[in-house]
Amino acid sequence: MLTTTDMETMGSLVSKMSLEDISTFSDRMNLQRTFLGKDLMRSLVIGDKVSFTGRGGVLVEGTVEKIAIKNVSVNTDRGRWRVPASMLTKVA
Repeated sequence: MLTTTDMETMGSLVSKMSLEDISTFSDRMNLQRTFLGKDLMRSLVIGDKVSFTGRGGVLVEGTVEKIAIKNVSVNTDRGRWRVPASMLTKVA
C-alpha cells in the first residue's frame, strides 16, 4: 500500500505528463488492475467471505457462491451480485 507521501509524489508526476505519457501510464494501470484481479481470483474459494463497494457507495459483504472467468457471484443479504474480482476484498 502506498503512503500519503507516495500518493502526493505520483500526483505531482502525473500533473507533469504529456498526453502520450498519460496514455502509457493508463495502459500500465489497467494491466496492473487486471493482474491484481486475476491474482485475487486464483486465491478465492467458494464460501470465502468478501466485501465490495456496491451501487451508491454502500459497502456490501457476502459469500463467494461461484467463480467464473471474469466475475465472481457473491451472495449477500441484498441478493446475488456478479462482481469483477478486482472490486472484491477478502474479509478475514
